[in-house]
Amino acid sequence: MHARTWLSVLSLPLVAAFTWPVVQQGNPPKPQPKAGAKPAPQDPLAGLSDIQDVLSLVQQNYVDPPDMEKVVSGGVQAVLERSHPLNAYLTAEEVRLPDPGPAEVGMVVVKRGSIYASVVAVTPGGPAAKAGIQAGDVIRKVDGDSVGRLSAWALERKLRGLEGSSLDLYRYNATGDLTKTTVKRQRLTPVAVTLKQGQGSLLITLPDLGLGRADEIKKILASVDHSQTLVVDLRQCQKGSMDEAAAVAGLLGVKGTVATLQEAGKPERSLAAVGTGTPFARLALLVGRSTVGAPEVLASCLKKGGHRAFGERTPGLGVERARFALKQGGAVELVSKRWVGLGGEKLDRQGVTPDQVLRLAETEDALAKVMTALQVPVPAAPVPVKAA
Repeated sequence: MHARTWLSVLSLPLVAAFTWPVVQQGNPPKPQPKAGAKPAPQDPLAGLSDIQDVLSLVQQNYVDPPDMEKVVSGGVQAVLERSHPLNAYLTAEEVRLPDPGPAEVGMVVVKRGSIYASVVAVTPGGPAAKAGIQAGDVIRKVDGDSVGRLSAWALERKLRGLEGSSLDLYRYNATGDLTKTTVKRQRLTPVAVTLKQGQGSLLITLPDLGLGRADEIKKILASVDHSQTLVVDLRQCQKGSMDEAAAVAGLLGVKGTVATLQEAGKPERSLAAVGTGTPFARLALLVGRSTVGAPEVLASCLKKGGHRAFGERTPGLGVERARFALKQGGAVELVSKRWVGLGGEKLDRQGVTPDQVLRLAETEDALAKVMTALQVPVPAAPVPVKAA
Protein backbone atom coordinates (compact mmCIF):
# COMPACT_ATOMS: atom_id res chain seq x y z
CA MET A 1 0.00 0.00 0.00
CA HIS A 2 1.31 3.46 -0.93
CA ALA A 3 2.37 5.85 1.83
CA ARG A 4 -0.32 8.37 0.81
CA THR A 5 -2.98 5.72 1.38
CA TRP A 6 -1.77 5.24 4.94
CA LEU A 7 -1.92 9.00 5.45
CA SER A 8 -5.57 8.99 4.43
CA VAL A 9 -6.30 6.09 6.80
CA LEU A 10 -4.68 7.92 9.69
CA SER A 11 -6.14 11.33 8.94
CA LEU A 12 -9.50 11.43 10.74
CA PRO A 13 -8.53 10.03 14.15
CA LEU A 14 -5.27 11.96 14.21
CA VAL A 15 -6.79 15.36 13.61
CA ALA A 16 -9.43 14.62 16.23
CA ALA A 17 -6.72 13.77 18.74
CA PHE A 18 -4.91 17.04 18.15
CA THR A 19 -7.82 19.45 17.76
CA TRP A 20 -10.46 18.14 20.17
CA PRO A 21 -8.65 19.37 23.31
CA VAL A 22 -8.41 22.82 21.69
CA VAL A 23 -12.12 22.90 20.89
CA GLN A 24 -12.95 21.88 24.44
CA GLN A 25 -10.89 24.65 26.06
CA GLY A 26 -13.18 27.15 27.74
CA ASN A 27 -16.39 25.38 26.75
CA PRO A 28 -18.82 24.83 29.66
CA PRO A 29 -20.37 21.38 30.22
CA LYS A 30 -23.30 20.78 27.90
CA PRO A 31 -26.74 20.22 29.45
CA GLN A 32 -28.22 16.74 29.41
CA PRO A 33 -30.57 16.08 26.47
CA LYS A 34 -34.30 16.14 27.19
CA ALA A 35 -36.45 13.05 27.05
CA GLY A 36 -37.39 12.15 23.50
CA ALA A 37 -34.59 14.23 21.99
CA LYS A 38 -32.61 12.89 19.05
CA PRO A 39 -29.46 10.97 19.97
CA ALA A 40 -26.23 12.96 19.96
CA PRO A 41 -23.91 12.51 16.96
CA GLN A 42 -21.23 9.84 17.20
CA ASP A 43 -18.25 10.63 19.39
CA PRO A 44 -15.54 12.06 17.06
CA LEU A 45 -12.90 10.29 19.18
CA ALA A 46 -14.44 6.84 18.73
CA GLY A 47 -11.93 5.94 16.02
CA LEU A 48 -8.94 6.46 18.32
CA SER A 49 -9.28 2.92 19.67
CA ASP A 50 -7.90 1.64 16.37
CA ILE A 51 -5.05 4.10 15.90
CA GLN A 52 -2.42 2.09 17.78
CA ASP A 53 -3.29 -1.04 15.78
CA VAL A 54 -3.02 0.85 12.49
CA LEU A 55 0.35 2.33 13.43
CA SER A 56 1.63 -1.10 14.45
CA LEU A 57 0.48 -2.61 11.14
CA VAL A 58 2.25 0.13 9.19
CA GLN A 59 5.44 -0.33 11.17
CA GLN A 60 5.46 -4.14 10.95
CA ASN A 61 4.06 -4.86 7.47
CA TYR A 62 4.94 -1.97 5.15
CA VAL A 63 7.29 -3.13 2.38
CA ASP A 64 9.93 -0.54 3.39
CA PRO A 65 10.63 0.50 6.99
CA PRO A 66 8.61 3.73 7.29
CA ASP A 67 9.64 6.84 9.18
CA MET A 68 6.78 6.79 11.68
CA GLU A 69 7.27 10.39 12.74
CA LYS A 70 6.77 11.51 9.14
CA VAL A 71 3.76 9.21 8.74
CA VAL A 72 2.04 10.70 11.78
CA SER A 73 2.93 14.35 11.08
CA GLY A 74 2.02 13.96 7.42
CA GLY A 75 -1.38 12.55 8.33
CA VAL A 76 -2.09 15.41 10.73
CA GLN A 77 -1.02 18.03 8.18
CA ALA A 78 -3.15 16.46 5.44
CA VAL A 79 -6.30 16.71 7.55
CA LEU A 80 -5.57 20.22 8.76
CA GLU A 81 -5.30 21.37 5.15
CA ARG A 82 -8.62 19.72 4.30
CA SER A 83 -10.23 22.01 6.88
CA HIS A 84 -8.44 25.12 5.57
CA PRO A 85 -5.29 25.58 3.45
CA LEU A 86 -3.83 28.01 6.02
CA ASN A 87 -3.90 25.46 8.85
CA ALA A 88 -0.50 24.01 9.74
CA TYR A 89 1.19 21.43 11.96
CA LEU A 90 4.59 22.42 13.40
CA THR A 91 7.03 19.93 14.87
CA ALA A 92 8.93 20.73 18.05
CA GLU A 93 12.02 21.45 15.94
CA GLU A 94 10.11 23.88 13.72
CA VAL A 95 8.72 25.74 16.73
CA ARG A 96 12.30 26.38 17.94
CA LEU A 97 13.56 27.73 14.60
CA PRO A 98 14.75 31.37 14.67
CA ASP A 99 13.17 34.09 12.58
CA PRO A 100 14.33 33.64 8.97
CA GLY A 101 15.03 37.35 8.45
CA PRO A 102 13.39 40.69 7.67
CA ALA A 103 13.59 40.52 3.86
CA GLU A 104 10.86 39.05 1.66
CA VAL A 105 9.97 38.46 -1.97
CA GLY A 106 6.74 40.46 -1.98
CA MET A 107 4.00 37.97 -2.73
CA VAL A 108 1.22 36.02 -1.01
CA VAL A 109 0.80 32.33 -1.83
CA VAL A 110 -1.83 29.81 -0.72
CA LYS A 111 -1.69 26.04 -1.07
CA ARG A 112 -4.32 24.68 -3.45
CA GLY A 113 -4.52 20.91 -3.37
CA SER A 114 -1.72 18.61 -2.29
CA ILE A 115 1.05 19.45 -4.76
CA TYR A 116 0.97 23.13 -5.63
CA ALA A 117 0.33 26.66 -4.41
CA SER A 118 -1.16 29.61 -6.24
CA VAL A 119 0.14 33.16 -6.16
CA VAL A 120 -2.69 35.23 -4.70
CA ALA A 121 -1.05 38.66 -4.61
CA VAL A 122 2.16 40.31 -5.79
CA THR A 123 3.47 43.53 -4.24
CA PRO A 124 3.92 46.14 -6.98
CA GLY A 125 7.61 46.98 -7.39
CA GLY A 126 8.72 44.09 -5.16
CA PRO A 127 11.22 41.35 -6.08
CA ALA A 128 8.53 38.92 -7.27
CA ALA A 129 6.93 41.56 -9.50
CA LYS A 130 10.31 42.50 -10.98
CA ALA A 131 10.93 38.80 -11.75
CA GLY A 132 7.71 38.65 -13.76
CA ILE A 133 5.63 36.68 -11.26
CA GLN A 134 1.92 37.44 -11.47
CA ALA A 135 -1.19 36.66 -9.45
CA GLY A 136 -2.56 33.35 -10.69
CA ASP A 137 0.84 31.73 -11.29
CA VAL A 138 1.18 28.20 -9.89
CA ILE A 139 4.17 27.29 -7.70
CA ARG A 140 5.39 23.65 -7.70
CA LYS A 141 8.72 23.87 -5.88
CA VAL A 142 10.38 26.33 -3.51
CA ASP A 143 14.17 26.07 -3.18
CA GLY A 144 14.01 22.47 -4.36
CA ASP A 145 11.26 21.44 -1.91
CA SER A 146 7.95 20.25 -3.32
CA VAL A 147 5.07 22.44 -2.20
CA GLY A 148 3.15 19.31 -1.24
CA ARG A 149 5.58 18.65 1.63
CA LEU A 150 5.29 22.17 3.03
CA SER A 151 2.65 23.45 5.41
CA ALA A 152 1.28 26.96 4.99
CA TRP A 153 3.58 28.05 7.83
CA ALA A 154 6.66 26.50 6.21
CA LEU A 155 5.76 27.92 2.80
CA GLU A 156 5.36 31.45 4.15
CA ARG A 157 8.63 31.11 6.09
CA LYS A 158 10.54 30.21 2.91
CA LEU A 159 9.47 33.49 1.30
CA ARG A 160 11.38 35.42 3.97
CA GLY A 161 15.09 35.56 4.74
CA LEU A 162 18.15 37.75 4.90
CA GLU A 163 18.57 40.84 2.74
CA GLY A 164 19.87 39.85 -0.70
CA SER A 165 19.38 36.10 -0.22
CA SER A 166 18.07 34.11 -3.19
CA LEU A 167 14.92 32.03 -3.57
CA ASP A 168 14.39 29.56 -6.43
CA LEU A 169 10.79 29.05 -7.56
CA TYR A 170 9.54 26.51 -10.06
CA ARG A 171 6.25 27.81 -11.41
CA TYR A 172 3.69 27.41 -14.13
CA ASN A 173 3.06 30.78 -15.72
CA ALA A 174 0.05 31.98 -17.73
CA THR A 175 1.20 30.00 -20.81
CA GLY A 176 1.41 26.74 -18.84
CA ASP A 177 5.19 26.43 -19.03
CA LEU A 178 7.15 25.23 -15.99
CA THR A 179 10.00 27.68 -15.46
CA LYS A 180 12.62 28.33 -12.81
CA THR A 181 12.67 31.85 -11.45
CA THR A 182 15.27 33.12 -9.00
CA VAL A 183 14.17 35.99 -6.78
CA LYS A 184 16.32 38.13 -4.47
CA ARG A 185 14.73 38.88 -1.13
CA GLN A 186 14.74 42.49 0.03
CA ARG A 187 13.28 44.72 2.73
CA LEU A 188 10.03 46.15 1.41
CA THR A 189 9.33 49.78 2.21
CA PRO A 190 5.68 50.75 2.76
CA VAL A 191 4.05 52.24 -0.33
CA ALA A 192 2.15 55.49 0.20
CA VAL A 193 -1.55 55.91 -0.47
CA THR A 194 -1.95 57.72 -3.79
CA LEU A 195 -4.62 60.04 -5.15
CA LYS A 196 -5.33 60.65 -8.83
CA GLN A 197 -7.52 63.52 -10.03
CA GLY A 198 -9.88 63.04 -12.96
CA GLN A 199 -12.65 65.14 -14.46
CA GLY A 200 -15.13 65.38 -11.61
CA SER A 201 -13.69 62.22 -10.11
CA LEU A 202 -10.92 60.91 -7.85
CA LEU A 203 -9.08 57.60 -7.60
CA ILE A 204 -7.51 56.69 -4.26
CA THR A 205 -5.28 53.60 -4.22
CA LEU A 206 -4.66 51.67 -0.99
CA PRO A 207 -1.65 49.31 -0.89
CA ASP A 208 -2.68 47.80 2.46
CA LEU A 209 -4.62 48.49 5.66
CA GLY A 210 -1.67 48.61 7.99
CA LEU A 211 -1.51 50.77 11.09
CA GLY A 212 -1.82 54.48 10.29
CA ARG A 213 -3.48 54.15 6.88
CA ALA A 214 -6.72 55.75 8.10
CA ASP A 215 -4.83 58.88 9.26
CA GLU A 216 -3.00 59.00 5.92
CA ILE A 217 -6.27 58.81 3.99
CA LYS A 218 -7.89 61.43 6.24
CA LYS A 219 -5.16 63.96 5.39
CA ILE A 220 -5.47 63.25 1.67
CA LEU A 221 -9.26 63.59 1.57
CA ALA A 222 -9.38 66.69 3.78
CA SER A 223 -8.63 69.07 0.91
CA VAL A 224 -10.64 67.48 -1.91
CA ASP A 225 -14.09 68.34 -3.24
CA HIS A 226 -16.55 65.78 -1.86
CA SER A 227 -19.12 66.58 -4.55
CA GLN A 228 -17.04 64.44 -6.90
CA THR A 229 -17.11 60.69 -7.51
CA LEU A 230 -14.55 58.79 -5.45
CA VAL A 231 -13.23 55.44 -6.68
CA VAL A 232 -11.45 53.36 -4.01
CA ASP A 233 -8.90 51.00 -5.59
CA LEU A 234 -8.35 47.89 -3.45
CA ARG A 235 -7.05 45.60 -6.22
CA GLN A 236 -3.53 45.42 -4.75
CA CYS A 237 -4.54 45.96 -1.13
CA GLN A 238 -2.97 43.13 0.85
CA LYS A 239 -3.76 42.32 4.46
CA GLY A 240 -3.71 44.74 7.38
CA SER A 241 -5.80 45.35 10.47
CA MET A 242 -9.56 44.82 10.79
CA ASP A 243 -9.69 47.86 13.08
CA GLU A 244 -7.97 49.91 10.38
CA ALA A 245 -10.56 48.64 7.88
CA ALA A 246 -13.30 49.95 10.17
CA ALA A 247 -11.53 53.30 10.55
CA VAL A 248 -11.23 53.70 6.76
CA ALA A 249 -14.88 52.74 6.34
CA GLY A 250 -15.81 55.48 8.82
CA LEU A 251 -13.85 58.05 6.78
CA LEU A 252 -15.90 57.02 3.75
CA GLY A 253 -19.16 57.69 5.56
CA VAL A 254 -19.97 54.25 7.00
CA LYS A 255 -21.74 54.27 10.36
CA GLY A 256 -22.46 51.19 12.43
CA THR A 257 -21.53 47.56 11.84
CA VAL A 258 -18.83 46.84 9.28
CA ALA A 259 -18.57 43.05 9.73
CA THR A 260 -19.08 40.28 12.27
CA LEU A 261 -16.32 38.18 13.80
CA GLN A 262 -16.98 34.50 14.39
CA GLU A 263 -14.51 32.81 16.74
CA ALA A 264 -14.52 29.22 17.99
CA GLY A 265 -15.99 28.93 21.49
CA LYS A 266 -16.91 32.62 21.76
CA PRO A 267 -19.99 34.71 21.01
CA GLU A 268 -20.04 36.66 17.76
CA ARG A 269 -18.57 40.16 17.90
CA SER A 270 -19.42 43.11 15.65
CA LEU A 271 -16.84 45.48 14.18
CA ALA A 272 -18.25 49.00 13.98
CA ALA A 273 -17.35 52.25 12.22
CA VAL A 274 -17.93 55.67 13.74
CA GLY A 275 -18.63 57.51 10.48
CA THR A 276 -16.41 60.55 11.02
CA GLY A 277 -15.81 61.36 7.35
CA THR A 278 -17.81 63.47 4.90
CA PRO A 279 -19.59 61.25 2.35
CA PHE A 280 -18.84 61.75 -1.34
CA ALA A 281 -21.53 62.41 -3.90
CA ARG A 282 -20.85 58.97 -5.33
CA LEU A 283 -18.47 56.20 -4.37
CA ALA A 284 -17.35 53.08 -6.21
CA LEU A 285 -14.66 50.51 -5.58
CA LEU A 286 -12.26 48.29 -7.45
CA VAL A 287 -11.47 44.79 -6.14
CA GLY A 288 -9.49 41.89 -7.52
CA ARG A 289 -7.64 38.63 -6.93
CA SER A 290 -5.05 40.49 -4.85
CA THR A 291 -7.58 42.04 -2.45
CA VAL A 292 -6.62 39.91 0.55
CA GLY A 293 -7.78 39.73 4.19
CA ALA A 294 -8.87 42.93 5.92
CA PRO A 295 -9.41 44.74 2.58
CA GLU A 296 -12.05 42.12 1.78
CA VAL A 297 -13.93 43.19 4.91
CA LEU A 298 -13.78 46.84 3.80
CA ALA A 299 -14.89 45.97 0.26
CA SER A 300 -17.79 43.85 1.50
CA CYS A 301 -18.98 46.64 3.79
CA LEU A 302 -18.87 49.32 1.07
CA LYS A 303 -20.62 47.08 -1.44
CA LYS A 304 -23.38 46.24 1.02
CA GLY A 305 -23.76 49.98 1.63
CA GLY A 306 -24.94 50.38 -1.95
CA HIS A 307 -21.66 51.36 -3.60
CA ARG A 308 -20.95 49.56 -6.86
CA ALA A 309 -17.96 47.23 -7.03
CA PHE A 310 -15.96 46.56 -10.18
CA GLY A 311 -13.11 44.20 -10.95
CA GLU A 312 -12.68 40.51 -10.15
CA ARG A 313 -13.73 38.26 -7.29
CA THR A 314 -11.48 38.38 -4.22
CA PRO A 315 -9.76 35.16 -2.99
CA GLY A 316 -11.72 34.72 0.24
CA LEU A 317 -9.09 35.06 2.96
CA GLY A 318 -11.04 37.04 5.56
CA VAL A 319 -9.68 34.93 8.41
CA GLU A 320 -7.22 35.04 11.30
CA ARG A 321 -5.05 32.25 12.70
CA ALA A 322 -4.02 31.32 16.22
CA ARG A 323 -1.24 29.01 17.43
CA PHE A 324 -1.93 26.28 19.98
CA ALA A 325 0.95 24.51 21.76
CA LEU A 326 1.05 20.70 21.89
CA LYS A 327 2.27 18.63 24.82
CA GLN A 328 5.22 17.15 22.93
CA GLY A 329 6.65 20.59 22.07
CA GLY A 330 5.06 21.08 18.66
CA ALA A 331 2.13 23.29 17.74
CA VAL A 332 -0.79 23.68 15.39
CA GLU A 333 -1.80 26.91 13.67
CA LEU A 334 -5.55 26.95 13.09
CA VAL A 335 -7.91 29.34 11.36
CA SER A 336 -9.85 30.24 14.49
CA LYS A 337 -11.55 33.47 13.38
CA ARG A 338 -13.76 34.20 10.40
CA TRP A 339 -15.13 37.54 9.24
CA VAL A 340 -18.70 37.62 7.95
CA GLY A 341 -19.91 40.47 5.75
CA LEU A 342 -23.05 42.51 6.28
CA GLY A 343 -24.85 40.37 3.73
CA GLY A 344 -23.96 37.19 5.59
CA GLU A 345 -21.20 36.29 3.15
CA LYS A 346 -18.43 34.22 4.73
CA LEU A 347 -15.27 36.03 3.73
CA ASP A 348 -13.14 32.91 4.16
CA ARG A 349 -15.05 31.07 1.44
CA GLN A 350 -16.76 33.18 -1.17
CA GLY A 351 -14.84 36.44 -0.91
CA VAL A 352 -16.36 39.55 -2.48
CA THR A 353 -17.98 39.29 -5.90
CA PRO A 354 -18.05 42.55 -7.90
CA ASP A 355 -21.27 43.90 -9.34
CA GLN A 356 -19.55 44.05 -12.73
CA VAL A 357 -16.48 42.14 -13.90
CA LEU A 358 -13.83 44.58 -15.08
CA ARG A 359 -10.39 43.24 -16.01
CA LEU A 360 -7.84 46.00 -16.38
CA ALA A 361 -4.31 45.87 -17.74
CA GLU A 362 -1.61 47.79 -15.87
CA THR A 363 -1.41 50.32 -18.71
CA GLU A 364 -5.14 51.08 -18.72
CA ASP A 365 -6.66 54.12 -17.04
CA ALA A 366 -8.59 52.52 -14.19
CA LEU A 367 -10.42 55.72 -13.23
CA ALA A 368 -11.64 56.34 -16.77
CA LYS A 369 -12.80 52.72 -17.11
CA VAL A 370 -14.79 52.84 -13.87
CA MET A 371 -16.36 56.20 -14.71
CA THR A 372 -17.45 54.83 -18.08
CA ALA A 373 -18.92 51.73 -16.43
CA LEU A 374 -20.79 53.89 -13.91
CA GLN A 375 -22.63 55.63 -16.75
CA VAL A 376 -24.00 52.33 -18.05
CA PRO A 377 -27.26 51.47 -16.29
CA VAL A 378 -27.40 48.11 -14.56
CA PRO A 379 -30.03 45.88 -16.25
CA ALA A 380 -32.95 45.20 -13.97
CA ALA A 381 -33.49 41.67 -12.76
CA PRO A 382 -36.24 39.89 -14.70
CA VAL A 383 -39.60 39.81 -12.93
CA PRO A 384 -40.87 36.23 -12.58
CA VAL A 385 -44.15 35.63 -14.39
CA LYS A 386 -46.74 33.67 -12.43
CA ALA A 387 -48.51 30.89 -14.20
CA ALA A 388 -52.17 31.53 -14.93
